[in-house]
Amino acid sequence: MKSFPSKPWLLPQPVLIIGTYDKEGKPNAMNAAWGGTWDMHEIVISLSPHATTDNLDVQGEFTVTFGTAETLVAADYVGLVSAKKEPDKIGKAGWTAEKAPNVNAPVFKEFPMTLECKVKETLNRSETGYMLVGEIVNVLCDEQYLAADGQPDVEKMNLITYDPVHYGYIQLGKTVGRAFSDGKQLK
Repeated sequence: MKSFPSKPWLLPQPVLIIGTYDKEGKPNAMNAAWGGTWDMHEIVISLSPHATTDNLDVQGEFTVTFGTAETLVAADYVGLVSAKKEPDKIGKAGWTAEKAPNVNAPVFKEFPMTLECKVKETLNRSETGYMLVGEIVNVLCDEQYLAADGQPDVEKMNLITYDPVHYGYIQLGKTVGRAFSDGKQLK
């Protein structure tokens, strides 16, 4: 095996789009990859200082959606461009923002599923950022992305993952097994 120095190569890494409103109520979004489940009703995201972190300090609520093959270009764009420098960032991304039903944050209609969240706490604040712990208060899913059982169908969403090794995006594929089930074959 070849050894590498310490790298943030936990795989796969999500392509998370964080939606917030600024103090004037204008929607903003940023792309973040360092996040995941914190608890049954919470997520955690590592954030460096951005317009989004300024908005979180003011509003305390946000949305999280997941990059897809169809939204890849615009999702990458909102990670490259700061709302501090581009006032029409969401317009240039081509997204339609509407207010989330349960939090004061935008939902971008071009994405299949969105988590509505409230800031629960921030950890390890420093000049380089902090860990955001968000309480998930509701999950929205466009009905075209539901399976026959009425639950979200992840395969239909064409989700992408961030490749931190080669700085790329990879589309996730098909279901290959059943969690909490397939391992029973070895009992």
